[in-house]
Amino acid sequence: MGMPIQHAVLALLDGSPRHGYGLKADFDAVVGPSWGGLNIGNLNKLLGQMARDGLIISKPVPQRGADRLVHRITPAGRRELDDWLQKCTARPAGYRDDFILKLLAASRRGPDDIRDVCQVEREARMADLAALRELRRIAPQHPVTVIALEIAIIHAQADLKAIDLAEAHADDPQPAQADAELAVPDDFNVGADTTKATGRQAG
Repeated sequence: MGMPIQHAVLALLDGSPRHGYGLKADFDAVVGPSWGGLNIGNLNKLLGQMARDGLIISKPVPQRGADRLVHRITPAGRRELDDWLQKCTARPAGYRDDFILKLLAASRRGPDDIRDVCQVEREARMADLAALRELRRIAPQHPVTVIALEIAIIHAQADLKAIDLAEAHADDPQPAQADAELAVPDDFNVGADTTKATGRQAG
């Protein structure tokens, strides 16, 4: 789990001490429908690291059956949370997208391959959009839950617009490859599967 999860945990502890399962339940109830649920094993590892970093204090509290660790945010943890909230959100991968790399590969084969890639992606994004709309219908009406699902829907709709844009340019002429005149050994293509180079079987 990355740093944003750490800060979300600090935020959940900002009001009152919680144990691990309580933190998981709080997180899953609010942003789980769009983000996905927390894995309790990974959460416990994160809590251990946060305690070692001085962001939280963890102490066992007697419970029926077995003691349970209860976690409390420290002044250092609250400062870390404040600093995070005051910084802009950065995209972890910038504007990189696997779809762009698929377009690169398909463009080397031809317009039909670009359209095929777009169709596969469109069907997947349409399914995502339908699932998100169903989640919006049945999810708890917590304000953050509603906002998170609306943001996910907007992203899915933006992906569909990007797919439409790519398909609209499928027939645009492709620039010549820089190494188009590259000399290769006479036997370089011996045994090569030429059907893969075009993405089509010879008729």
